[in-house]
Amino acid sequence: MFDPEKFTNDAIEKLKSDIDGKAVIACSGGVDSTVATVLVSRAIGDQLLAVHVDTGYMRKDESKIVSELLTEMGVNFRVVNASQKFFDGLKGVTEPEHKRRVIGEAFIRVFEKEAEEFGSRYLVQGTIAPDWIESGGELRDTIKSHHNVGALPEEMNLTLIEPLRDIYKDEVRKLGRYLGISIAEKQPFPGPGLAVRIIGEPTPERAEIVREACWIVEEELEAAAAAGKMELPWQYFAVLTPVQTVGVQGDIRAYGYTICVRAVQSIDGMTAAYSKVPHEVLERISRRITNTMPDKVNRIVYDITDKPPGTIEWE
Repeated sequence: MFDPEKFTNDAIEKLKSDIDGKAVIACSGGVDSTVATVLVSRAIGDQLLAVHVDTGYMRKDESKIVSELLTEMGVNFRVVNASQKFFDGLKGVTEPEHKRRVIGEAFIRVFEKEAEEFGSRYLVQGTIAPDWIESGGELRDTIKSHHNVGALPEEMNLTLIEPLRDIYKDEVRKLGRYLGISIAEKQPFPGPGLAVRIIGEPTPERAEIVREACWIVEEELEAAAAAGKMELPWQYFAVLTPVQTVGVQGDIRAYGYTICVRAVQSIDGMTAAYSKVPHEVLERISRRITNTMPDKVNRIVYDITDKPPGTIEWE
């Protein structure tokens, strides 16, 4: 049985032992990195700098929300807008593993720069067990290289610290509740961000399309759950497919993208079942997305694949 109090006490003592001086932590604002930030902050206080990187592939208003969260937590932090670096690195990149490697390396180079300026040689990450399990190695097959594990560059000038490495998402949530973190129930968001919710080249234009579609999916499913129409899924988002189809806008022929809506129930992300979203909710999502972006999207589909055989994210 996972004991969050014991884990917290043990983790803080280990962090005090492992970190000699200053450290930077990669803080996306998700549950894992936020929990790790609280633990390290309790261990070394002002010697910690939380770095949030805006990659250009964040959800709508994500960096603003994360800044407010870190301010509320009283943690030293810095927001770095590196969107152009990520856009440039991903030009022409379509293969999922290639995307993750590019993103992983870009993150590390940003953190190396911030750590050097802060006078630190330690990088803390909110890596959890599914990240390294799915990234493969030894006798494990690679399902997908998580940007913070399998997609890290071979050469880096920082010592990695991973206080959550051996626990799972449900345990991280329990830890978050124990630590009093306001976002302990926040749905997961992939480290590579919207870049892996764009099938094909993740151009800035496509990022804007899927960002808006994800926002609509989140708003509608959260509203439906709050109204008692359905259970809130464990994870829910939109995927921009490379498929373009013929549609009609008014009485004019249109040619636009197909968006797929994805929503699943899970406990730890290792397995998942697709959510039985009421038809009326899916219909509202479809109409909102196509009405909001009539010149870009003209078809919405819903993914009814479990994990396995699919994964939760498409890439």
